[in-house]
Amino acid sequence: MRITKTLAALLATATLLVGAGAAEAEISQRTIKFAAQNSKGHPQVTGMERFAEIVKDKSGGKITVKLFSGGTLGGDVQTLASVQGGIVEMSVMNAGILSGTVKEFGVVDLPFLFATPQEADAVMDGPVGTALEEKLPAQRLVGLGFWELGFRHLTNNRHAVNGVADVKGLKIRTVQSAVPLATFNALGANAVPLPYPELYSALETGTVDGQENPLANIVNAKFTEVQKYLTLTGHQYNPQIVLVSKVFWDKLDPEEQTLLRDAATEARDYQRKVSREANAGFLDEIKKSGMEVVEPTAEQLGAFRAAVEPVVAEFRGTIGTETVDAVFTQLKTLRGQ
Repeated sequence: MRITKTLAALLATATLLVGAGAAEAEISQRTIKFAAQNSKGHPQVTGMERFAEIVKDKSGGKITVKLFSGGTLGGDVQTLASVQGGIVEMSVMNAGILSGTVKEFGVVDLPFLFATPQEADAVMDGPVGTALEEKLPAQRLVGLGFWELGFRHLTNNRHAVNGVADVKGLKIRTVQSAVPLATFNALGANAVPLPYPELYSALETGTVDGQENPLANIVNAKFTEVQKYLTLTGHQYNPQIVLVSKVFWDKLDPEEQTLLRDAATEARDYQRKVSREANAGFLDEIKKSGMEVVEPTAEQLGAFRAAVEPVVAEFRGTIGTETVDAVFTQLKTLRGQ
């Protein structure tokens, strides 16, 4: 009888412990600050909005994602530091920005790396992207996958750029990252690193002659108002990485972590679709704005590629030979080579 009572007591205690554990695993009321450089209406922000909707739905309204778009919390470098410090819980930005924190991320900045968005998806969603994300926790960051921004193109306010020779001497703003700076210096430009929120003013005042960004950014940031010439160079493709502060991440229950990962993946698929469908419309808007659009021939683009080939050789060791080789090996496989 005593044994039966003891077993019953133990079972009751176990049930209470399991119940307590279940209670601890319940989703808590939280607010997540999610920051980005682009403004409302941009595909990047559309993805953020979709992410916020998914998180609200999956959490039963317990987790609120508050969006801070348009660089309101600072430029990419400042925002990255805020995410690392836990001041801002989340951000989405050019993956290449992280090269100053994790050198291997510089691989995505290499010029003329990807030929199509689908190639970029295969690489970034595969072992290469996973290996890059695995290096982030040591830097107080957690990666939740890669979104889309598109191919970068060159604009300026001085003259049409039909070939490499036309780039010489132009002051071109680039992302605050080593590879883009080296790329435009190799083309003969004077590359100037500036935070994105400062770019419109720099173009308007003539501090820089031009800049390079995807079509979505050129329209969303109204660069059409302060630039006369666009050249469709497609010199770089920008995977966007969704980042979470590890300081914040470590406070979450596994259930909450899974919820955010799943939401980021679902939003990724939606965001890529929206971004790519909008691309043709952005080009039409740019043409209607009065900007002169140059579409280089295959031969002219070949000259651009040849001019920046030394950049790949220069940064191979800096980025990491293993990482660079892994990307090129996968690309050869995808291209059937």
